[in-house]
Amino acid sequence: MRQLSKLESIIYLLGGIMMVAGAGFYAFFIIQHVACWIMLIGALAFVLMQSRQRYDGSSLTIRRLRKIMTIAGFGFIIAGFFMVEDSYMFLRPVFSNTAEGYTTYVNIFHHNWVILLLISAILEMYTSHRISYELKKELQ
Repeated sequence: MRQLSKLESIIYLLGGIMMVAGAGFYAFFIIQHVACWIMLIGALAFVLMQSRQRYDGSSLTIRRLRKIMTIAGFGFIIAGFFMVEDSYMFLRPVFSNTAEGYTTYVNIFHHNWVILLLISAILEMYTSHRISYELKKELQ
């Protein structure tokens, strides 16, 4: 695996901290209109730096795990967008022309960022542990 530079590692760490802080603040109703943006910016920084860690080896298992990790990263970003939408309701006028449209809007966006974040976090934990195990196995 390609190692990140010192600056990239700092951005990666800050992105992760911002994601956790943003999600925590939002979940506990602390400055929600700011916390959603903190989560989204943190997710973008985290995923961008994670994508810069390339795997140049030939292990199909690690390549597959990296693809799953990419899907988890997109899940983090979409969860951030859903959190912003849940807070600001930018798309609500598009859906709320009818009662059925409003129901659709609520079913799609209302607090569903939690599910996306949970699924992405589980995938991220699984793939990071498996990749470290596979890299150790590859070195031996």
